[in-house]
Amino acid sequence: MQNPSWLGKLVGGGLGLLIAGPFGALLGTFAGHLVDRFRALRSRIGGQLQRVRETFFVTTFTLMGRIAKSDGRVSEREIEVTEQLMARMGLGADHRREAIAHFKRGAAPGFDIDAQIAAFTRDCAAHPALRQMLLMFLFSTAAADGALAGAEHDLLRRIAMRIGFSEPAFEQMMRMFQAQDHFQGEPGSAAPSHSLADAYEALGVSEAAGDREVKQAYRRLMSQYHPDKLIAEGMPEDMVKMATERTQEIQAAWEQVRRARGI
Repeated sequence: MQNPSWLGKLVGGGLGLLIAGPFGALLGTFAGHLVDRFRALRSRIGGQLQRVRETFFVTTFTLMGRIAKSDGRVSEREIEVTEQLMARMGLGADHRREAIAHFKRGAAPGFDIDAQIAAFTRDCAAHPALRQMLLMFLFSTAAADGALAGAEHDLLRRIAMRIGFSEPAFEQMMRMFQAQDHFQGEPGSAAPSHSLADAYEALGVSEAAGDREVKQAYRRLMSQYHPDKLIAEGMPEDMVKMATERTQEIQAAWEQVRRARGI
């Protein structure tokens, strides 16, 4: 049960009156007013964050379903990889059931993708990390069969444009995601098993970039995928596991570049 909005003023004023008389009552009432304002602000922020979490969750899985369906049918491989993605995200049992239901709704005929993107834009577009994570999840679904089909790429680009990415930014992110996937499961200390070009692409910089620019790109990516930051922006806590895996891939790419440069 929520406390009434005037409770802080009443308590503060009463205590102030008992301790210091009428003047204390005024001070106490003012202090109580500040407490009430803070409580109301905290409640409003908490409600907004919960709405962001719910919208991000629903958008992620409905659009994953739509991506899987975009080439005409949802293949067994796409279903298998989607289930693997849910496991990699770290979804709990309840969230997993909800995610499957949203995926099926997104893949069904008549799903209103524009309305869902509009809801995401309304609630989540102010959070850059969430916009990028949404595209990362959708890219993982689109690349489930080892190749990015034309229809899938076109739909990904359409979604990216709608949530605030320019076309060059979208294309660069697709290249980065593909390169980062090459380092999946590879520890940062391992001997390089991929080309140095892959490592630079995974960091989003060219081989001609200076050491400072490369370090900044690496640190920026590590910050974007930091679990605490994502949770603070509104990602459900049981979806951050995959973000942690992504930081390991970025770390592996950075280690390869660092060794090559002697940093």
